[in-house]
Amino acid sequence: MHFLPQELYFPPVSEASPEGIVAIGGDLSPDRLLLAYRSGIFPWFEDDEPILWWSPPERMVLFFDDLKISKSMRNIINRNIFKVTFNTAFDEVISNCRSIKRDGESGTWITEEMKEAYISLHELGYAKSVEIWQDDNLVGGLYGVDLGNVFCGESMFSKVSNASKLAFIALAKKLQYENYRLLDCQVHNDHLESLGAKEISREQFLKKISTNR
Repeated sequence: MHFLPQELYFPPVSEASPEGIVAIGGDLSPDRLLLAYRSGIFPWFEDDEPILWWSPPERMVLFFDDLKISKSMRNIINRNIFKVTFNTAFDEVISNCRSIKRDGESGTWITEEMKEAYISLHELGYAKSVEIWQDDNLVGGLYGVDLGNVFCGESMFSKVSNASKLAFIALAKKLQYENYRLLDCQVHNDHLESLGAKEISREQFLKKISTNR
């Protein structure tokens, strides 16, 4: 296990632990976060833990041609029940992702330190959000880190049924239109799999994010 020095550095992801921990410690400065994402690494830890940096052996991603939109979701989209915006309420989105209650979870991995770090990234133009509105109320959304050809999703929230699904679909369609390579979803969950995301190997993922346009 590698403990990070003060200088800007990450060990090779090939040296990660079996579950995918690459390193421990360091900080959440914009420069270190951007180096992490560009290296296929992301932070994930809780309040009582040191900063843990991950690059799991299997990476959940969406290739845009695989996007699945159910008949019921198409109906919701066509009815214009919700309004979709991009990057207009980042602080509100990350605050909701942090505070929303999730099944099977007693707390949140979005610590106050994490929240402030991603707000700083947003102010620099790298962290971005999708917002879902209903009657001028923010009812869903997601945020992540934009690498220019890959978008690394971090977290999503939903206060009404289907709002987070709509945020994901809207983002995927926007990224596809803008010729992004993929949407990084980090780790498997059934919600994302139902929308077309799938696991690929760490090696495949690194090739996708390292190839220049």
